[in-house]
Amino acid sequence: MDTGGAAAAAPFAEGVDFPVVVDEAHLLGELFGVVNVPSGIWVDEEGTVVRPPETAYPARPTFVDLDLDDPAVRSRLSDSAVARLRMVQPELARMQLQPEAYVAALRDWVAHGSASRYALSGQEVLERSAPRPVGEAQAAAAFALGQQLHRTGRADRAVHWFRESHRLAPDNWTYRRQAWSFADPAQGPTSTYEGDWLSDVRRSGAENYYAPLELEPRSG
Repeated sequence: MDTGGAAAAAPFAEGVDFPVVVDEAHLLGELFGVVNVPSGIWVDEEGTVVRPPETAYPARPTFVDLDLDDPAVRSRLSDSAVARLRMVQPELARMQLQPEAYVAALRDWVAHGSASRYALSGQEVLERSAPRPVGEAQAAAAFALGQQLHRTGRADRAVHWFRESHRLAPDNWTYRRQAWSFADPAQGPTSTYEGDWLSDVRRSGAENYYAPLELEPRSG
Protein backbone atom coordinates (compact mmCIF):
# COMPACT_ATOMS: atom_id res chain seq x y z
CA MET A 1 0.00 0.00 0.00
CA ASP A 2 1.84 3.06 -1.23
CA THR A 3 0.65 6.06 -3.20
CA GLY A 4 4.25 6.38 -4.39
CA GLY A 5 3.64 3.44 -6.70
CA ALA A 6 5.92 0.75 -8.04
CA ALA A 7 9.07 2.86 -7.80
CA ALA A 8 8.61 3.21 -4.05
CA ALA A 9 7.99 -0.52 -3.59
CA ALA A 10 10.72 -1.78 -5.94
CA PRO A 11 13.58 -1.96 -3.38
CA PHE A 12 11.46 -4.19 -1.15
CA ALA A 13 10.57 -6.56 -4.00
CA GLU A 14 14.11 -7.28 -5.15
CA GLY A 15 14.94 -10.98 -5.20
CA VAL A 16 11.43 -12.29 -4.54
CA ASP A 17 9.97 -14.94 -6.85
CA PHE A 18 6.26 -14.14 -6.52
CA PRO A 19 4.08 -11.32 -7.88
CA VAL A 20 4.06 -8.06 -5.93
CA VAL A 21 1.02 -5.83 -6.39
CA VAL A 22 1.31 -2.18 -5.36
CA ASP A 23 -1.95 -0.84 -3.96
CA GLU A 24 -1.50 2.83 -4.87
CA ALA A 25 -5.05 3.77 -3.86
CA HIS A 26 -5.00 1.98 -0.46
CA LEU A 27 -8.01 -0.07 -1.56
CA LEU A 28 -7.01 -2.95 0.72
CA GLY A 29 -7.42 -0.62 3.65
CA GLU A 30 -10.76 0.65 2.42
CA LEU A 31 -12.20 -2.78 1.54
CA PHE A 32 -10.74 -5.00 4.25
CA GLY A 33 -10.02 -2.62 7.11
CA VAL A 34 -6.21 -2.66 7.01
CA VAL A 35 -5.04 0.09 9.38
CA ASN A 36 -1.35 -0.77 9.77
CA VAL A 37 1.42 -2.69 8.03
CA PRO A 38 2.51 -5.38 7.77
CA SER A 39 -0.92 -7.00 7.80
CA GLY A 40 -1.94 -10.41 6.55
CA ILE A 41 -5.31 -11.50 5.16
CA TRP A 42 -5.86 -15.21 4.55
CA VAL A 43 -7.88 -15.94 1.41
CA ASP A 44 -8.49 -19.55 0.37
CA GLU A 45 -8.57 -21.05 -3.13
CA GLU A 46 -12.28 -20.22 -3.44
CA GLY A 47 -11.67 -16.54 -2.74
CA THR A 48 -13.12 -16.71 0.78
CA VAL A 49 -11.50 -14.75 3.59
CA VAL A 50 -10.62 -17.17 6.39
CA ARG A 51 -8.76 -14.68 8.57
CA PRO A 52 -9.31 -10.90 8.47
CA PRO A 53 -6.38 -8.41 8.64
CA GLU A 54 -3.96 -8.98 11.50
CA THR A 55 -0.32 -8.21 12.27
CA ALA A 56 1.79 -10.36 9.94
CA TYR A 57 5.51 -10.16 10.68
CA PRO A 58 7.35 -13.11 9.09
CA ALA A 59 10.35 -12.54 11.36
CA ARG A 60 11.56 -10.13 14.00
CA PRO A 61 12.99 -7.05 12.23
CA THR A 62 16.77 -7.13 12.46
CA PHE A 63 17.12 -3.43 13.20
CA VAL A 64 15.21 -3.85 16.49
CA ASP A 65 18.17 -5.68 18.04
CA LEU A 66 21.07 -3.91 16.32
CA ASP A 67 23.92 -3.06 18.68
CA LEU A 68 24.36 0.59 17.83
CA ASP A 69 27.69 0.70 19.69
CA ASP A 70 29.19 -2.05 17.51
CA PRO A 71 31.78 -0.44 15.18
CA ALA A 72 30.76 -2.77 12.36
CA VAL A 73 27.15 -1.60 12.66
CA ARG A 74 28.15 2.05 12.98
CA SER A 75 30.23 1.80 9.81
CA ARG A 76 27.11 0.94 7.80
CA LEU A 77 24.91 3.72 9.16
CA SER A 78 25.00 7.50 9.06
CA ASP A 79 25.17 9.42 12.33
CA SER A 80 21.59 10.61 11.82
CA ALA A 81 20.38 7.03 11.26
CA VAL A 82 22.10 5.89 14.46
CA ALA A 83 20.58 8.78 16.42
CA ARG A 84 17.09 7.99 15.14
CA LEU A 85 17.45 4.26 15.83
CA ARG A 86 18.49 5.02 19.40
CA MET A 87 15.16 6.79 19.87
CA VAL A 88 13.10 4.24 17.95
CA GLN A 89 14.51 0.94 19.26
CA PRO A 90 12.94 1.16 22.75
CA GLU A 91 9.51 1.68 21.18
CA LEU A 92 9.97 -1.15 18.68
CA ALA A 93 11.00 -3.52 21.47
CA ARG A 94 7.62 -2.98 23.20
CA MET A 95 5.51 -3.69 20.11
CA GLN A 96 3.50 -6.92 19.90
CA LEU A 97 4.96 -8.58 16.81
CA GLN A 98 4.73 -12.36 17.52
CA PRO A 99 6.32 -13.52 14.23
CA GLU A 100 7.01 -17.10 15.37
CA ALA A 101 3.39 -17.70 16.39
CA TYR A 102 2.05 -16.13 13.20
CA VAL A 103 4.30 -18.12 10.87
CA ALA A 104 3.50 -21.36 12.70
CA ALA A 105 -0.23 -20.76 12.26
CA LEU A 106 0.25 -19.84 8.60
CA ARG A 107 2.23 -23.01 7.92
CA ASP A 108 -0.49 -25.04 9.61
CA TRP A 109 -3.09 -23.53 7.27
CA VAL A 110 -0.88 -24.19 4.22
CA ALA A 111 -0.53 -27.81 5.28
CA HIS A 112 -4.13 -28.49 6.29
CA GLY A 113 -6.26 -25.97 4.38
CA SER A 114 -9.82 -25.65 5.65
CA ALA A 115 -9.09 -28.33 8.26
CA SER A 116 -6.48 -26.08 9.90
CA ARG A 117 -7.35 -25.12 13.44
CA TYR A 118 -6.45 -21.53 12.53
CA ALA A 119 -8.84 -21.20 9.56
CA LEU A 120 -11.90 -19.34 10.82
CA SER A 121 -15.52 -19.84 9.89
CA GLY A 122 -17.38 -17.08 8.05
CA GLN A 123 -19.10 -16.08 11.30
CA GLU A 124 -15.79 -15.90 13.15
CA VAL A 125 -14.30 -13.74 10.39
CA LEU A 126 -17.24 -11.34 10.69
CA GLU A 127 -16.93 -11.23 14.46
CA ARG A 128 -13.21 -10.44 14.29
CA SER A 129 -13.50 -7.85 11.54
CA ALA A 130 -13.31 -4.26 12.72
CA PRO A 131 -16.58 -2.30 12.74
CA ARG A 132 -17.00 0.20 9.92
CA PRO A 133 -18.95 3.21 11.24
CA VAL A 134 -19.83 6.09 8.94
CA GLY A 135 -16.72 7.97 10.08
CA GLU A 136 -14.56 5.26 8.52
CA ALA A 137 -16.23 5.78 5.14
CA GLN A 138 -15.82 9.55 5.45
CA ALA A 139 -12.15 9.08 6.35
CA ALA A 140 -11.63 6.84 3.31
CA ALA A 141 -13.23 9.48 1.08
CA ALA A 142 -11.09 12.26 2.57
CA PHE A 143 -7.95 10.17 2.16
CA ALA A 144 -8.83 9.32 -1.45
CA LEU A 145 -9.34 13.00 -2.23
CA GLY A 146 -6.00 13.83 -0.62
CA GLN A 147 -4.28 11.19 -2.75
CA GLN A 148 -5.89 12.48 -5.93
CA LEU A 149 -4.83 16.03 -5.21
CA HIS A 150 -1.30 14.88 -4.42
CA ARG A 151 -1.06 12.80 -7.60
CA THR A 152 -2.22 15.71 -9.74
CA GLY A 153 0.37 18.15 -8.43
CA ARG A 154 -1.75 19.90 -5.80
CA ALA A 155 0.09 18.66 -2.74
CA ASP A 156 -0.63 21.82 -0.76
CA ARG A 157 -4.38 21.27 -1.13
CA ALA A 158 -4.02 17.57 -0.33
CA VAL A 159 -2.76 18.31 3.20
CA HIS A 160 -6.20 19.46 4.41
CA TRP A 161 -7.82 16.20 3.31
CA PHE A 162 -5.08 14.03 4.74
CA ARG A 163 -5.52 15.84 8.05
CA GLU A 164 -9.25 15.26 7.83
CA SER A 165 -8.73 11.52 7.30
CA HIS A 166 -6.50 11.47 10.40
CA ARG A 167 -9.19 13.22 12.43
CA LEU A 168 -11.96 10.89 11.27
CA ALA A 169 -9.93 7.68 11.65
CA PRO A 170 -7.37 8.35 14.41
CA ASP A 171 -6.46 4.66 14.73
CA ASN A 172 -5.58 4.26 11.05
CA TRP A 173 -1.80 4.32 10.91
CA THR A 174 -1.67 3.79 7.13
CA TYR A 175 -3.41 7.14 6.57
CA ARG A 176 -1.03 8.95 8.89
CA ARG A 177 2.14 7.26 7.69
CA GLN A 178 1.35 7.88 4.02
CA ALA A 179 0.81 11.60 4.63
CA TRP A 180 3.84 11.92 6.90
CA SER A 181 6.07 10.24 4.30
CA PHE A 182 5.10 12.87 1.73
CA ALA A 183 6.23 15.60 4.14
CA ASP A 184 9.32 13.70 5.31
CA PRO A 185 10.39 10.23 4.06
CA ALA A 186 11.54 9.39 7.61
CA GLN A 187 8.08 10.37 8.95
CA GLY A 188 9.68 12.74 11.42
CA PRO A 189 8.31 16.03 12.80
CA THR A 190 7.36 18.68 10.24
CA SER A 191 5.35 21.87 10.20
CA THR A 192 2.87 20.23 7.82
CA TYR A 193 1.25 17.85 10.31
CA GLU A 194 0.75 17.99 14.05
CA GLY A 195 2.00 14.46 14.58
CA ASP A 196 4.88 12.28 13.45
CA TRP A 197 5.58 8.56 13.72
CA LEU A 198 7.74 8.46 16.83
CA SER A 199 5.78 11.09 18.79
CA ASP A 200 2.45 9.43 18.02
CA VAL A 201 3.74 5.96 18.89
CA ARG A 202 4.96 7.26 22.24
CA ARG A 203 1.67 9.06 22.81
CA SER A 204 -0.50 6.03 22.12
CA GLY A 205 1.90 3.50 23.66
CA ALA A 206 4.13 1.27 21.56
CA GLU A 207 2.44 -1.80 23.03
CA ASN A 208 -0.80 -0.61 21.39
CA TYR A 209 0.69 0.02 17.95
CA TYR A 210 -0.23 -3.46 16.78
CA ALA A 211 -3.27 -5.38 18.01
CA PRO A 212 -2.30 -8.67 19.67
CA LEU A 213 -2.76 -11.76 17.55
CA GLU A 214 -5.74 -13.96 18.32
CA LEU A 215 -4.27 -17.32 17.44
CA GLU A 216 -6.08 -19.66 19.79
CA PRO A 217 -6.72 -22.70 17.59
CA ARG A 218 -10.14 -24.26 17.20
CA SER A 219 -10.64 -27.34 19.32
CA GLY A 220 -10.65 -30.70 17.60
